[in-house]
Amino acid sequence: MKVVIGAIGKFFSEADVLLLFLGIASAIYGVILISSSARNDPGSTDVTVQIISIIIGLVLFIIFSYVDIDIIADKSIFLFAFSILFVLTLIPWGYGAGYYGRRAWLRFFGIGIQPAEIVKVTFIVIMARMITTFKERRTLDSILSLLQIGAVFAIIFGTVFYISEDLGTAVVFFAILVGMLFAGGLKLRWFIIFGAAIAAIFPFLLDNVFLPHQRARILAPFFPELVDPEWLERVSWQPDRSVEAIASGGIFGQGLGNGRFTQSPGSIPAHRTDFIFSIAGEELGFIGCLLIIALLLAIIIRCIYVGVKSNNTLGMLVCAGVAVKFAAQTIENIGMALGLMPVIGITLPFFSAGGSSIVTCFAAIGIVSGIRMRPRPARFRSL
Repeated sequence: MKVVIGAIGKFFSEADVLLLFLGIASAIYGVILISSSARNDPGSTDVTVQIISIIIGLVLFIIFSYVDIDIIADKSIFLFAFSILFVLTLIPWGYGAGYYGRRAWLRFFGIGIQPAEIVKVTFIVIMARMITTFKERRTLDSILSLLQIGAVFAIIFGTVFYISEDLGTAVVFFAILVGMLFAGGLKLRWFIIFGAAIAAIFPFLLDNVFLPHQRARILAPFFPELVDPEWLERVSWQPDRSVEAIASGGIFGQGLGNGRFTQSPGSIPAHRTDFIFSIAGEELGFIGCLLIIALLLAIIIRCIYVGVKSNNTLGMLVCAGVAVKFAAQTIENIGMALGLMPVIGITLPFFSAGGSSIVTCFAAIGIVSGIRMRPRPARFRSL
């Protein structure tokens, strides 16, 4: 018993307890929102799945807190192969949701797994290893290095987008890449060049790569006049109902279990996943929404802080990648709920219903905790 107590005490003295607390607080808040919305849906298993996923996530947090990310990053070629093969399993075994035949999930024994969520974490480690290597060689700004990084990104991004047709998840990969390159010190001129190139080819992508419903969703919040009226009505209905629900909550909300939209099944599709922010807005009001933003902002800031204090470049970049992942999903998810961003299917970290999402979130902050636990090199300990 003394050994167990000692091990527990050692863990809490070394691990990032603040980050763990913020993650647990956010997850519990999410369960409360999911439970409230499921009151009139007796057949739903979302609450049970979420609780089990949180428990698994906590186990992974502990495991990854003790994993040396440098050792894993040195095997990045295997991580790359795993990432591609894992997503490719969606071809024979994937299933989707909604109206457009997305193949984004695997289902085993009644449990759904979304490979792209897990691959986000492996992608962060892969990019961190590549950027660190090029920085150490002082070649990060060379065209050859950027072509190699771009090729790896294009393969993973393209595989996720083409197979699962999951635009939301694919966009997060792009945000992670940009954020990590910025944290890695890539010169500003490259961001300007890349931005100009994307702006130049984006019209072509809209017309020739994106599917009609994806094109409509992207354009609707910014250029509704360019969207066919029939498509505009279809893609705007969901965010319009979300905005109406949030507005009806006022400052303090209508109370848990009392939301007119939340308690009406089908009123806001995907309200426990992509639009869980709407539940908070309607039933807990502005204060409830503000608490969500505060918790997620604290998690993001903590990840950045651990990265800044990290003992090496790779650890700093991994923390930056995790922070960008959370930030990108938070901005896009809340933006969707407020009708300010395209509805492209992104979960709100720690809050949205979904086993893969919550497990991956805890695993990601577990990696950050592990980076914090790594001892600083002797030559730096006096600094």
